[in-house]
Amino acid sequence: MTPDWRPGASFDALRLRARLNARIRDFFADRGVIEVETPVMSMAGNTDPNIASFSLDFSGRTDGAPRRRWLRTSPEFPLKRLLAAGFGDCYELGRVFRDGEAGGRHNPEFTMLEWYRLGWDHRRLVGETAALVQAALALVGRGAELVEVGYHALYLRELGIDPAHASIAEMRSALGDVQIDPHGLTRDDWLDLLMTHRLQPAFPRERLLAVIDYPASQSALARIRPGDAPEGVAVAERFELYLGPLELANGYHELADAGEQGARFLNDGRVREARSQASPPTDARLLAALQSGLPDCAGVALGIDRLLMAMLDSDRIADVLAFDFSRA
Repeated sequence: MTPDWRPGASFDALRLRARLNARIRDFFADRGVIEVETPVMSMAGNTDPNIASFSLDFSGRTDGAPRRRWLRTSPEFPLKRLLAAGFGDCYELGRVFRDGEAGGRHNPEFTMLEWYRLGWDHRRLVGETAALVQAALALVGRGAELVEVGYHALYLRELGIDPAHASIAEMRSALGDVQIDPHGLTRDDWLDLLMTHRLQPAFPRERLLAVIDYPASQSALARIRPGDAPEGVAVAERFELYLGPLELANGYHELADAGEQGARFLNDGRVREARSQASPPTDARLLAALQSGLPDCAGVALGIDRLLMAMLDSDRIADVLAFDFSRA
């Protein structure tokens, strides 16, 4: 049988993507944030145990450098190197790659928008991220109000559990009739399951919800703030932005401590070893950049395909890609 060579997305969807890209560039031009391009292949990979990277081997001359290169899962590390070198506020709009992610809402290659603001924290960046999404929604005659909520308050209000102190048994009970194999799940895994299976599906469709100040154990590349809330626990200065049930963006008040970043890379390696996962090389150039001095900044990554899905009220990523993984 002859394979279907035609695009999976409608022409209207592809034209909307072009209009969105233009709107994004106008948005940042108005704010003095400069577009840059950074490498898609690098000698280092993403060590996050929950993200799998593609790799390839270069056949040409390397002058002693490794032949194996890794396709980026985000442009974060080279963008931070630019910041440390003194470039200033910048963004990149381009393709990123993640292995093992293909399905209704995932494609192994997808478009990410990532940007950084000097002198900002994650709370201030929430507002700009929401403004960009609202500008995108305006292209299709829609709007959405922004609401902020603390991670701890959200779980307490909606599920009646304290995410900082609830037992595994309490979290399993809060999942209700959702059936999950508990083998090997950590405390943070249970919290994530509650978010994806109990909380996200109930988020109002026309609301932008910014969940702020995550548990310190979910810090990723964010700074840790000592406990200052009534619950007295340390939190990661991080936010996630949802439009209805769709997660669109993940932002941080960026970690600038090279020693702490190196320790997190090492811990990622230990987790990967325990899971029998391959460990990509850590980014020594990023650590050197942090050592030289990363200015105080906040950064955020936003999934463009997810945003287009929300704009078109679709739950299939194939509806916004000219050729998704099955047609590539």
